[in-house]
Amino acid sequence: MHNAHAGINRRHFIATLAALGASAGAYAAGTDHVLVLGDSLSAEYGLARGTGWVALLEQKFHTAKLPVTVTNASISGETTSGGRTRLPALLKQHQPSIVIIELGGNDALRGLPLDGTLGNLKAMTQAAQAAGATVLILGMQMPPNYGKKYAQDFEQLFVQVAKEFKTALVPAFLKGVADAPNPTALFQADRIHPTAEAQPIMLGNVWPVLRKLLAVR
Repeated sequence: MHNAHAGINRRHFIATLAALGASAGAYAAGTDHVLVLGDSLSAEYGLARGTGWVALLEQKFHTAKLPVTVTNASISGETTSGGRTRLPALLKQHQPSIVIIELGGNDALRGLPLDGTLGNLKAMTQAAQAAGATVLILGMQMPPNYGKKYAQDFEQLFVQVAKEFKTALVPAFLKGVADAPNPTALFQADRIHPTAEAQPIMLGNVWPVLRKLLAVR
């Protein structure tokens, strides 16, 4: 009887995980901790608390009863230099298994040298990997008024770092938002920060890549 009950319990456990859309090995350990290091795009700038894409990600895990925790260490106005400075303490405090880097936009808006942005992105990636975390980089694009070459060079920074350090990459974090038919429809009045309606789209760009990282752990 003991073995029979054990078999039933085991089948029930596997079936439950399958119903959540995960394999038996995907989330069973319950140790995944996602750290988001970003700027205003991830810090709910101009939005009601709990409506930003990171909060929606937390809700997604909670609703599916997946044992994944999320720490949002994003600060409005943050640059790659600021993120690089803050990251070591965050890694030590939270010991994340996955680090999402969403930085670079403010560097470009302030006209900071691209070499500096590249160096900071590399340093953050190296620090996270050295701490045992898997890295996911969210790529950014600049508006065309910044010049075609600058925009292309900026976009390639994220691709370059992802290739060099073999990290996961979302090439265009604001896909479906910045390139919407009406360019201003999904942005707040400042035309820089996405609206609440844009947040599920942003999460939709991140989720497929993040889910694969969680599933292979």
